[in-house]
Amino acid sequence: MLSVQTNYASLVAQENFNANSDYQTKTITAITSGLRINQSGDDAAGLVQANLYRNQVAELSQGVLNANNALSTLQISDGAMSNISQMLDRLKTLATQGASGGGNDAEFQSVLKEITREAASVTQANMSVYVGGSTTPTVSIDMSKSPVDAAGLGLSTAKLDNATDATAAIALINTAVTTLGTAQGIVGAGENDLQYATSLANSQIANTSNAEGRIRDADMAAEAAALTKAQVLSQASLAAMAQANTAPQAVLTLLKG
Repeated sequence: MLSVQTNYASLVAQENFNANSDYQTKTITAITSGLRINQSGDDAAGLVQANLYRNQVAELSQGVLNANNALSTLQISDGAMSNISQMLDRLKTLATQGASGGGNDAEFQSVLKEITREAASVTQANMSVYVGGSTTPTVSIDMSKSPVDAAGLGLSTAKLDNATDATAAIALINTAVTTLGTAQGIVGAGENDLQYATSLANSQIANTSNAEGRIRDADMAAEAAALTKAQVLSQASLAAMAQANTAPQAVLTLLKG
């Protein structure tokens, strides 16, 4: 049938051209953005999962920052307690001298004051650090019951006025060393726990980001091949449309006859 009212071949060519043009636009968008999913319609179910992974990465990334901040606080405390430990050694030396009648109480009291001053750098908080990444997402470090100033170490009454006082001071210093060691143990355990938690979170960030990428990212080789296909089909559709549009002209030939 030869018709000039309805050119079915041209309509089919136009439909296919529009479909190929849309497909070409989609592949160009994927190539230029690097993403397979650029709008919800590209893969609605995949987008939900990819967003969930991205949300988990956001939580873990902030958790790592939280852990690093807390670790810095503990390291400051650790450094201060290391100095206090050395000062306890000096106190023991002075007390031992005093037990033989040669004590220097002025220096002894000065060291005690310095211990209290440096103890102000040691956190006294009950730290609860949210890191995430497990069913127990919080790392807890309780320093609230571990004061390491002169009073907290039980040295507020220590003095070297005479040999008897110096001998008593030695016993107090021995206890103080144990008390300080307990506090250092809490800090050390907290540092280790935070480092373990950070290591786990970093591993989960990498793996979760990779899982998101497998869903969201474009396969550039496949998209490049798809673009070539779309371009060829679009050109073919245009050629076919041009051919279909010339068909009704054959009616003129019949009329001339």
